[in-house]
Amino acid sequence: MKPLLDLQLATQASETCPSRQQLQDWVQLALLESTPAECEVTVRLVDEDESRMLNLTYRGKDKPTNVLSFPFDDPIDLPAEGELSLLGDLVICAPLVSLEAEQQDKPLQHHWAHLVIHGLLHLQGLDHENAQEAEAMEALETRLLATLGIPDPYTSPAIHHQQQVD
Repeated sequence: MKPLLDLQLATQASETCPSRQQLQDWVQLALLESTPAECEVTVRLVDEDESRMLNLTYRGKDKPTNVLSFPFDDPIDLPAEGELSLLGDLVICAPLVSLEAEQQDKPLQHHWAHLVIHGLLHLQGLDHENAQEAEAMEALETRLLATLGIPDPYTSPAIHHQQQVD
């Protein structure tokens, strides 16, 4: 069974956004073995104002950011036939994704795939707070992206983790 994707389009740049099917495929690819396949993820595609407001509210940074991850951690009692693991929400700033892809001279869809996968890994508890965590997370992202034919997003010397995914 595939994860349930709740897609919310709240951007004026929807023409630059991936299709629902692409998002679904990337979400499914990024699910770790420990995560139930029957899970729900909300992906909200926004503009700079909403991204900046959320980044300020939840991270104390007064600027838009490419992706924010909000893991769901409150248990819900549902009847057995209605069991669904709520994984969390991803908020992705569509105009910023386009700008970064252009600045980094990479195909737009490659950058989208990377950010969706990166955000999904955060929803599942992976992080990059220290060098060891960052190395492990980047290696996993690189392996997953390679299955899509997307080159390692971290190989360019001009791209550092904090610039790439803030």
